[in-house]
Amino acid sequence: MIKEIIVVEGKDDIAAVKNAVEAEVIATGGFGYSLSFIENLKKIAEKRGIIILTDPDHAGEKIRKDLSKHVKNCKHAFLPQGKALKKGNIGVENATKEDIIEAINKARPVISEKRQEFSKEDLIELGLAGSQNSKARREKLGDILGIGYCNAKQFLNRLNNFGITREELLRALEMIEEYE
Repeated sequence: MIKEIIVVEGKDDIAAVKNAVEAEVIATGGFGYSLSFIENLKKIAEKRGIIILTDPDHAGEKIRKDLSKHVKNCKHAFLPQGKALKKGNIGVENATKEDIIEAINKARPVISEKRQEFSKEDLIELGLAGSQNSKARREKLGDILGIGYCNAKQFLNRLNNFGITREELLRALEMIEEYE
C-alpha cells in the first residue's frame, strides 16, 4: 500500500491507478475543483503526503502547477505522452499498469530551497537546448529521470527544483546515447 494519496484528474484515471497499485486515489474532476478541495489536499499532504499524477498534456500541467502552488510538500509523478496515448487521446487512463507503477516509483518532491545546479549553458552544452534533436533528448531524459517532457526552460526548472544531481543527469544521458 502506498502511503501517499495519489491525485489524478478523473474517474477513469482513478480506475487505472487502482488497477496498477494499492493506494488511495482522488480526482480533481478537471480544473473546476473548489477551495474546499484544496484545503482537503493540504490536510492530506500534512498527514500522509500526496503524489500528483496528472495527464501529460497542457491541461494536466496547468492543474499540476496550480495544485503545487497551493499544496506544499507534494511529490510529482510524470507519464511520458507516448505511454499515455491511445487513439489520439492522452491521459493517465491510457497508460499500462507497468508504466503507472514506474511513474509513481519515480515520483519526486520539489526541493524547497532555491538551487542552481544547472544552467541554460549546461543544457546547450549537453544538447538539450538549441540543437536539432534537443526536444527528443529532453523527452527521453524526462522519462528516465521521471520528470516528464517539457520545453528547455521548464526542463531546466525541473532539473533544479526536483533535486536532480549532475551525476544522475550524466548517467541518464549515457543511457540515451547508447541508443542514438
